[in-house]
Amino acid sequence: MVQEFLGKEENVFQGRSILAETSMTPAEMEYLIDFGLHLKYLRKHNIPHRYLEGKNIALLFEKGSTRTRSSFVTSAVELGAHPDYMGVNDIHLGNKESVEDTARILGSMFDGIEFRGFKQSTVEGLAKFSGVPVWNGLTDEWHPTQTIPDLMTVKENFGHLKGLTLTYMGDGRNNVANSLLVACSMVGMNVHIVTPKELNPSEKHVAIAKKNAEVSGSEILITDDIDKGVKGSNVIYTDVWVSMGEKNWEERVNLLKPYQVNMELMKKTGTPDDQLIFLHCLPAFHDTNTTYGEDVYEKYGIKEMEVTDEVFRSDYCRAFEEGENRKHGIKAIMAATLGNLFIPSVALH
Repeated sequence: MVQEFLGKEENVFQGRSILAETSMTPAEMEYLIDFGLHLKYLRKHNIPHRYLEGKNIALLFEKGSTRTRSSFVTSAVELGAHPDYMGVNDIHLGNKESVEDTARILGSMFDGIEFRGFKQSTVEGLAKFSGVPVWNGLTDEWHPTQTIPDLMTVKENFGHLKGLTLTYMGDGRNNVANSLLVACSMVGMNVHIVTPKELNPSEKHVAIAKKNAEVSGSEILITDDIDKGVKGSNVIYTDVWVSMGEKNWEERVNLLKPYQVNMELMKKTGTPDDQLIFLHCLPAFHDTNTTYGEDVYEKYGIKEMEVTDEVFRSDYCRAFEEGENRKHGIKAIMAATLGNLFIPSVALH
């Protein structure tokens, strides 16, 4: 019996859903970060790790994605599972069929479910009614399958997490900012959210982070003062200024122009070059080599948005390593929750 080896039930990954950073204890999050790096090592050395042999995985996408889809598909295959992609035209969540009814059917056919879409309530409903592990590939509120790979990338570069300072520049209330704020506070990283006051993170997410910080020693800073916010940073992180589905382009672009990550901002950190990196969850609008970029340039005269091409192509940038780590981090989450592995008991704190 696996259960008797794994310790107390609340610390067991098997059968669990990962719907937000709050789905994990700090120790569990650190375990998944290290497990992801271990699985990356195995993959790089061609060592098989087919922990999900014979499993079937449903991939539900209300929102399209290059990295999330690629990561879940390749992770499933390398773990020995069969992934089945269902796009927005293949599923009817809350439209022609309720989340509950969909969840019950999919849970009877699949061993695990990934969901990427809009409402957090949708992924929570899938977890409640499917009876199988559910993984949040992104909702409007949380993005845990991005955060684990992000922190893997930080640890790869610095060898540790505790005591480092991550500064997020831009829209402080989006899902990536929410997840980083809470995740960094869990692992003892100082986290700065540098954003216009109009885009401050919600009181809910700040309260969660501050409670975590009381235990971890993390320092939390929410500010619109760019110089103050970036000082002493080890990681500068940004995301797109306007998320999918939002239409207030001109207002958002004008609001966030001062928060662009450029080389001047990187230098304002005062951090030695070998102790400073840049992260971006991608896609990044650092040039006009896309239809999207050309359209923005024609409408607003901006060739670079949240990050300049100079920074994006500099030695600071780890965005592509971070992108690759999406696969290895997601693989860790899937294997831990569905692979029936022997995992020593993970403490609550």
